Amino acid sequence: MRRRTAVVATVVALLAVTGGGIAVTALADAGGKDDSHRRDADLPAATAAVERGDLTSGTQVDGTLGYAKERKVNAGATGTLTWSAETGSTVGRDGRLYEVNGAPVRLMYGTEPMYRTLKPGDKGNDVRQLEQNLAALGYGAWLTVDDTYTDGTAAAVKRWQKAHDRKQTGRVGPEQISFQPSAVRVKSAESTVGDQVAPGKPVLSATGSERVVRVQLDVAEGKLAKKGAKVSVTLPDGTTVDGEIASVGRTAKPGDDPGDKSPKVPVTVTFADPGEVKGFDQSPVTVNLTGEKRADVLSVPVNALLALPGGGFGVQVVEGGRTREVKVELGMFGQGRVEVSGGRLRAGMKVGVPKV
Repeated sequence: MRRRTAVVATVVALLAVTGGGIAVTALADAGGKDDSHRRDADLPAATAAVERGDLTSGTQVDGTLGYAKERKVNAGATGTLTWSAETGSTVGRDGRLYEVNGAPVRLMYGTEPMYRTLKPGDKGNDVRQLEQNLAALGYGAWLTVDDTYTDGTAAAVKRWQKAHDRKQTGRVGPEQISFQPSAVRVKSAESTVGDQVAPGKPVLSATGSERVVRVQLDVAEGKLAKKGAKVSVTLPDGTTVDGEIASVGRTAKPGDDPGDKSPKVPVTVTFADPGEVKGFDQSPVTVNLTGEKRADVLSVPVNALLALPGGGFGVQVVEGGRTREVKVELGMFGQGRVEVSGGRLRAGMKVGVPKV
C-alpha cells in the first residue's frame, strides 16, 4: 500500500532525528469527529498482535574488547635494550618492565613520572610515591610517608637495592624505576632487544590490566549513552555480563571505518565484575544500551503504522474478517515497536502488517 510505504519513510525520518528514544505525537485529525474508517475489503497480507508490556528504546551497538589506559612506557636510561616483558604479560609492583645494559627497570605505582634521581633532601610528590611503594613492599615499614627524602628513605632504598643485587647507593632514578598508575599489561614492543634506547624513547606500549569495551556511537544514538548508565555486553563466547558506561566523548568525529565517515562519539564501558570477562584483545562484542523505558504500555510493530488521509497516524485493525483504520497517538519507539494509544485498542487485537 502506498500509504504504508509513506509512513514507514516518515517514521524512519523521525527515528533518525530522535535517535529512537523521544516520544512523538501524531498530527491532529483533520476530520475531528471520527477516529476510525470501516472497510470490508483489502484484508492485509499479514497481521501482528497489539501487545501490552514494558517497552525500551535501547539498541545494540558493536564494540571492541580491550584494556584500559593505553600508554607508552619510555626508556629511563641510555644504552642497549637487553630484555623486555613479553607481549600479553602483566607486570605488577616491583616487577621487571625492561632492562638496559642488563640492568632491570622495575615498576612502581604512581601518577607522577620518574623524571630525576632522588636523594636525601629532595622534596616532591615523586618522593611520596617512592616511600608509599617502599612501605608497601616491606622495605620501609618505619617510614613516615611524606614528600621529603630523608636518611630513613635512603636506608629503605638501600634495602630494596640489596634485595635486587644492585649497588646500594641510597639514591634511585629513572634508570631503576618507572612509575605507572597501576599494574600494566604489555600490549606490544616499541623497541626490539638490541636497539639503542634513550630517555623519552618508547620501549613498550602498555595498558592497564582492567578490561573495557570501546564503542564508536552514532551521534543520533548519543543520548542513549550517559555516564554511569547500566548496560550489558555480549562477549565473543556468547555470554552476557553487566557493565557501566565509564566515559562519553564530548567531540564527534569520523569513526575508524573507512566506509562510514558519519560523526561518531567515543564511549568506554567498564565491567561490574572484570573477572567474568574473557576474550582476546580487540575481539568484537555487542553492547546493549538500555535507553528509556515505558512500563505497561500498548505497542504495535512500527511497520503496522498507516498515514491517514486527514493527517496523523493510524493502524488497520482486523476483526471478524473485516478491517477498520483507527487513528492512534504515538509514544516511544523501541525494539522495532512503537507505543500507541487511542482508538479503543486493547492487548490481543490484530493489526495489519506487510507480509514478511
